[in-house]
Amino acid sequence: MTQMASSGGDTSADNVGERGGVSIAPRPYRLSEVSGPLDRAELTAIDAWWRAANYLSVGQIYLMKNPLLREALRPEHIKPRLLGHFGTVPGLNLVWAHANRAIRRRELNAVFVAGPGHGGPGPNACAWLEGTYSELYSHIPRDGAGMGALFAQFSFPGGVPSHCAPETPGSFHEGGELGYSLLHAYGAALDNPDLTVFCVIGDGEAETGPLAGSWHANKFLNPGRDGAVLPILALNQYKIANPTILARIPEHELIELLRGCGYEPIVVAGDDPATVHQAMAAAVDGCLDRIDRIQRAARFGADGAPASWPMIVLRTPKGWTCPPVVDGDPIEGTFRAHQVPLPAARDNDSHREVLERWLRSYRPEELFDDAGQPVPELLDQVPAGDRRMSANPVANGGMLVRDLRLPDWREFGVEVAAPGGTKHEATRVLGGWLREVTRRNPDNFLTFAPDELASNRLQDILEVTGRDWQAEIGEYDVALDRTGRVIEVLSEHMCQGLLEGYLLTGRHGVFTCYEAFIHIVDAMFNQHAKWLDASAAVSWRRPIASLNYLLSSHVWRQDHNGFTHQDPGFLDVVLNKKPEIVRVYLPPDANTLLSTYDHCLRSRHYVNVVVAGKQPQEDWLSVPDAAVHCARGLGIWEWAGNNDTVGSTPDVVLACAGDVPTLETLAAAAILRDRLPDLRVRVVNVVDLMRLLPADEHPHGLPDREFDTLFTTDRPVIFAFHGYPWLVHRLTYRRTNHGEMHVRGYKEEGTTTTPFDMVMLNDLDRYHLVMDVIDRVPDLREKAAGLRQEMVDARWKARAWTREHGEDIPCVAEWSWPEVSL
Repeated sequence: MTQMASSGGDTSADNVGERGGVSIAPRPYRLSEVSGPLDRAELTAIDAWWRAANYLSVGQIYLMKNPLLREALRPEHIKPRLLGHFGTVPGLNLVWAHANRAIRRRELNAVFVAGPGHGGPGPNACAWLEGTYSELYSHIPRDGAGMGALFAQFSFPGGVPSHCAPETPGSFHEGGELGYSLLHAYGAALDNPDLTVFCVIGDGEAETGPLAGSWHANKFLNPGRDGAVLPILALNQYKIANPTILARIPEHELIELLRGCGYEPIVVAGDDPATVHQAMAAAVDGCLDRIDRIQRAARFGADGAPASWPMIVLRTPKGWTCPPVVDGDPIEGTFRAHQVPLPAARDNDSHREVLERWLRSYRPEELFDDAGQPVPELLDQVPAGDRRMSANPVANGGMLVRDLRLPDWREFGVEVAAPGGTKHEATRVLGGWLREVTRRNPDNFLTFAPDELASNRLQDILEVTGRDWQAEIGEYDVALDRTGRVIEVLSEHMCQGLLEGYLLTGRHGVFTCYEAFIHIVDAMFNQHAKWLDASAAVSWRRPIASLNYLLSSHVWRQDHNGFTHQDPGFLDVVLNKKPEIVRVYLPPDANTLLSTYDHCLRSRHYVNVVVAGKQPQEDWLSVPDAAVHCARGLGIWEWAGNNDTVGSTPDVVLACAGDVPTLETLAAAAILRDRLPDLRVRVVNVVDLMRLLPADEHPHGLPDREFDTLFTTDRPVIFAFHGYPWLVHRLTYRRTNHGEMHVRGYKEEGTTTTPFDMVMLNDLDRYHLVMDVIDRVPDLREKAAGLRQEMVDARWKARAWTREHGEDIPCVAEWSWPEVSL
């Protein structure tokens, strides 16, 4: 570790008011004489950039008029609602300024990730100084009028958020929820060999679980193939009210922690601008030199993992350069600087005077000319063209995304001579196709799994690649590979975050997970879906590849894992999002899964959730039939129904969505065909769950007329559903026949048991579906009372058999269409 510390600086100030106590505004400082890698001209220039960015940041929080302080501040110049965060902004601006110096000197291809929460004013200010903001938003030119517009829109109705968002040039990291910055940075660096990611991590953010695990993402970064991440841990001691852990533990413990995670930290600390600038310049130079050596060794020397990656620990005051004292309370360097240091500036004359002195302490007259344009000394520090971090195409991944080279999924389909005549593990069949996808796209496609690739039957991918692993490889390890295209780490947060970073910067991927545990990333999914939705409304953003989930080991087949692994509720979470963004698919067999996933990997700007089982399951549809069925999204399976002929109306509709519900529905249909041959039964299978919505609520929604044609307007519909039953009711509540729709699904009954006992626990079994038909078809209850009693007895016998033999009763376990399982 190299430590570069300083303290002090000319921060003396005047007492400007006594209302509620003393208030002190910062006075303009003059750079001290400090030796280092920056000569006097470079030091002056980089400090000017920092002052300009800080000035623009404070202006965004407070001002709606008078941006250049051409007159004394008046109440009407101040926003009526002061919303924003200043505490972390000076550190972000400092890193940006020094990153720009490195970009110019080294011709770096670099992007910036702002991890600290609500640090938006800083990147907004830097993007405006670089000219990118004005290029993308013509109503915000790089002059005084544009500065005023930049200020007025911030945290203002109809404006931009206080954190980095899709509207922020150069941002691909949503700053609303903390914990994901480092994962997004590493995801961006994967397969981007010439990219450097400057990633600032807030010390509050560093307390989150996802970020704590993120430090180990370096174990998947291959210096021979990938780019580099330079983490900057910004320690300014405080969150909203409390101190932060990493800022308060002894420094030797912090350094040992970071070294244990595989980093070599350089500490930059202090509050004197000149000293910190010199230390920061030396630290950035040292880190980039080390990164260059690591990459050169990997690309031109011996193969092997690097000893350690460099990083910076940046210790500066909270709200650095803001007023030291307000109303007698210390502000700079305390938790009170976290958000708005002067919350009463509009109505309190003393606060407003302190605010004006604070703004003038940055000496804006030296930074902007009479027209409000940045002076040449600032413009000289802007990298050229796309080298600007605010303009780098990597941060607008849709500009770079390339179509995948996809094999024809039909060539990987299974032969189906007759429905249900054969069985396959659907995800195993998909794995064969994904193996070829991986082979054909060696730098553009990754698979992520929390130690569940083989468990979810996708292990065939490992025939053409290994598991990415940059740490030690032991004698008995299997399929670990420095150049592997599969990332397995037992953290759903890491899988999701790395994939998001990979997608947001223009590539493709798949995340496979146990269905119950995808809930771990509910909040991450929410944030990504919101990013997609918001960025779709930003004209200069381009659509990125879809986020593709494959959820297997699902609720209905947890034979030994039991109740803890039984939860299909992620579907409910997904369907809370905007319909333009989300898609949910429940393919019933191997061929429909192949067709569905081919569609998903071709799609753009969606979140695709596909649920499919990994256990041997009946093959229902041939390749041609699967293609047609998936294109429709749902449809009648004429071969499965009974007496459902052209010109007739069915007595009952048996609907199903999901592989196990489809199996139970068809078994129920077989019983009805055999025992009630005059009953007109229609079987409808649903692959695309969004087809249940009306056409005006989702792009895939089925028009009412077509829905009524399939499900009728007045006949009972017995719907066997993969997830929680009320989700189907939620999707169909506006349909004509909703009152006749009866849904069976998971109702939070589970344990360690056999597959059929599991569906019986939730009343989704074939016998209960037959009972539902008897109970709901008019006049059938009395006529079929005997059959209903047989169904009750069959359930009892099946339950008793499992308790005695530990497996399902043979008439169920060995059933095949169109046999009757009694």
